[in-house]
Amino acid sequence: MSNFYLDNPDILFHLQHMDLEQVVRLKEQDFAESGVYAYAPHDVSDAVDNYHRVLEIIGEIAAEFIAPRANAVDREGARFQGGEVYYARGTRESLQRLAQADLMGFTLPRQYGGINIPKTIYSMAIEMISRADASLMNLFGLQEIADTICKFGSQEQKERYLPRFCSGETSGAMALTEPDAGSDLQSISLRADQKEGGQWVLNGVKRFITNGCADVSLVMARSEPAIAGGRGVSLFIYERDEHMRIRRIENKLGIHGSPTCELQFQDAPAELLGQRKKGLVKYTLSLMNGARLGVAAQAVGIAEAAWREASGYARQRIQFGQPIDRFQPVSEMLADMQVSIQAGRSLLYETSRMVDLKEGLEDLSEHDPERAKGHKEDLKRFTRYSALFTPLVKAYTSEVVNDICDMAIQIHAGTGYTKDFPVERLYRDARITNIYEGTTQLQVVAAMGGIMTGVIFDWMDHLEKETDFSALPRQMEMAR
Repeated sequence: MSNFYLDNPDILFHLQHMDLEQVVRLKEQDFAESGVYAYAPHDVSDAVDNYHRVLEIIGEIAAEFIAPRANAVDREGARFQGGEVYYARGTRESLQRLAQADLMGFTLPRQYGGINIPKTIYSMAIEMISRADASLMNLFGLQEIADTICKFGSQEQKERYLPRFCSGETSGAMALTEPDAGSDLQSISLRADQKEGGQWVLNGVKRFITNGCADVSLVMARSEPAIAGGRGVSLFIYERDEHMRIRRIENKLGIHGSPTCELQFQDAPAELLGQRKKGLVKYTLSLMNGARLGVAAQAVGIAEAAWREASGYARQRIQFGQPIDRFQPVSEMLADMQVSIQAGRSLLYETSRMVDLKEGLEDLSEHDPERAKGHKEDLKRFTRYSALFTPLVKAYTSEVVNDICDMAIQIHAGTGYTKDFPVERLYRDARITNIYEGTTQLQVVAAMGGIMTGVIFDWMDHLEKETDFSALPRQMEMAR
């Protein structure tokens, strides 16, 4: 049987050689739950073994179940009819299969039905899902919405929503973009008004909302009309009802299985998430770390699929009496593609590890302030690293995947320009990655501060101190 985890030695290499000890200890709170849940790990090695098993399950589902449906999902796409959105049949079946495998609460705590796995491993999972069907990742990857409720919501909100996300009963959406506020989120105009008695209602329009037909949405709205810019914005939990109308879904170039909606809110009841005026300056910026990692993992997955399609075609396509992969220009293209993918994957996993450490230390500060005192400098450092590297990895991988898909079509030549081969779909799916969740140009602006202030050089010094380069030749030999 095919398995997108076991057939990829580079992912296996990373899992075996990454320094995950501190990530695991923070995520597992020093294994406090090992006596509470039978499946909770009791040490670092046990946790990593568990990650391996989970990734093997995802790899099999991606290869055997999701990938065979991808072309049909692309052809059928999401439909908009009678004011409702309907997923393609293959999308519905794949989401149901992932829910049956208990994979919809990937990073959420066990007490709510999740499996409490770090973002580093989640990035590996998203990559494999994206290799199978990039459009499905947009639905599977929306678990970040539940993460945000878990991080900033009240206990009552967590207990009400998180078990539903974990079971797959509830789908999520992140409603940020508006017709006149794309990258410039501080300019949003959708209003949140508080009525007598404290009830909030939403009025306005959101556009380009991935899975806007979801059961539960996090909606950014202007709650303080007298305060201009980002400080007048709050974040709200909206559970879909008759006060929100889907106007249409976009007719897109690619990722056809993922519905992109325009939404009209009219006195739609909502509840505040966290504190007022923190919607953009704190909560959404935290949400964007996960969104950038998700798109970067999606890009790596699409790139992996395109490289494999191109290399497989080049091995069997005979011209002038030999396979075309024996011609130096073609073999160089394939080698360049593979190197770029592996570079992007390394950057993705290391950035995911930084975010895991940042968020783990934040949780430690909240739940055990005394112990966290000794980690203040670590928290500051990984906060700086995350702010720099999440836009960098999103920019790099999303640009690279477009180049790789272009080369994959070139290697297929005329047949690559037809719908007879998957590279045509991959080429279209890849194009969105350097646009949504912030264009490449915006990522450059976001990363510039960390580069100009020397954060990147601090990271390089830290990496040099922490890395045992004497083991590198042996590790490279194992990777072969």
